Amino acid sequence: MPLALLALAIGAFGIGTTEFVIMGLLPEVAGDFGVSIPTAGFLVTGYALGVMFGAPLMTVLGTKVSRKRMLMLLMGLFIAGNLLSALAPAFGVMLIGRVVASLAHGAFFGIGSVVAAELVAPDKKAGAIAMMFTGLTVANVVGVPLGTLVGQTVGWRVTFALVAALGVLGLVGIAKLVPDMPRPEGVHLRHELAAFKNAQVLLAMAMTVLGFGGVFAAITYIAPMMTHVAGFADGSVTWLLVLFGLGMVGGNLIGGKYADRALMPLLYVSLGALAVVLALFTLTAHNKVLAAVTIALIGALGFATVPPLQKRVLDQAHGAPTLASAVNIGAFNLGNALSAWLGGLVIGAGLGYTAPNWVGAVLAAAALGLALLSAALERRAGTPSEVVAGAVPAERRAAVHH
Repeated sequence: MPLALLALAIGAFGIGTTEFVIMGLLPEVAGDFGVSIPTAGFLVTGYALGVMFGAPLMTVLGTKVSRKRMLMLLMGLFIAGNLLSALAPAFGVMLIGRVVASLAHGAFFGIGSVVAAELVAPDKKAGAIAMMFTGLTVANVVGVPLGTLVGQTVGWRVTFALVAALGVLGLVGIAKLVPDMPRPEGVHLRHELAAFKNAQVLLAMAMTVLGFGGVFAAITYIAPMMTHVAGFADGSVTWLLVLFGLGMVGGNLIGGKYADRALMPLLYVSLGALAVVLALFTLTAHNKVLAAVTIALIGALGFATVPPLQKRVLDQAHGAPTLASAVNIGAFNLGNALSAWLGGLVIGAGLGYTAPNWVGAVLAAAALGLALLSAALERRAGTPSEVVAGAVPAERRAAVHH
């Protein structure tokens, strides 16, 4: 594997860290700026909305320049956004910094996966893409907990400054190690947009919004929930996030393994179980041991939906999947934004720190309902629910392991 993949993995590590580390630092950020926890939750919502709109926008703009240059520009945005967050004199300025950083997220993973695949021989494309995405999964096991620990120990501003430094390292690595690649030719935006006329593509994206939103309804407010309800010390949030990260890795591996074999049954099981576990979290959050187990389960069940949901969009938009794939990355983050906002509403209404778990359960149940509807419509139309595995290009099969 070429060293250029290491540069891409470092960038992915930084992006994954900055996206999720804010969950463990919400109380500290809220305290410093003198805002409520629900208001601080807009730092999650703003980032998620930035990814949602930035993913397709940056992907389209990326067709106008070389892939290497676009990756460098994206890392520049990432660095600028995190520095602005670290130095923000007011909450509104930090929110702007979060949005600026988020614009790099979706396009970096979309363009980076193409670059990774082109760096190696055809029979190693899947391994190359997986290596780049390793940065994202490791971020949730190592980067996020360490960033939370640093933020709680020496200040959250230091955490964001260190994340910006990771961005500088990734930028230098891309500049030095990633070879120049020609600007992609023959991109027809009209064909890409036509995929959104397919009702199944829209249903798949709606499942993404609601299903992944269920996870973030609970995880966005995990720090105050665990300290105020379960009775954990502030420092315990770090290892609780490690449990969540380990659950993510395990769930992602399981989802990636079975997405090609039984996509819709996998979605039924994972979304149904996620709804049940989130509902139970309102009870288990009052017990330290049960709360820790539940957090790991939410990570596993939530991320078991990622490969099948991404593959579902690719299959249904098989004629022109590039833009649809980028928009679906944004859909994951729309779910994050929606659930963070709804979770803040129920907390602000005085329903308690466990109330977002009910929000998550309802969202996951709604996603399950859409999955059943999608399958029913497919059966009525007499169309296959999945593309035959052998007919799907290797690079597309590998990409779903994000």
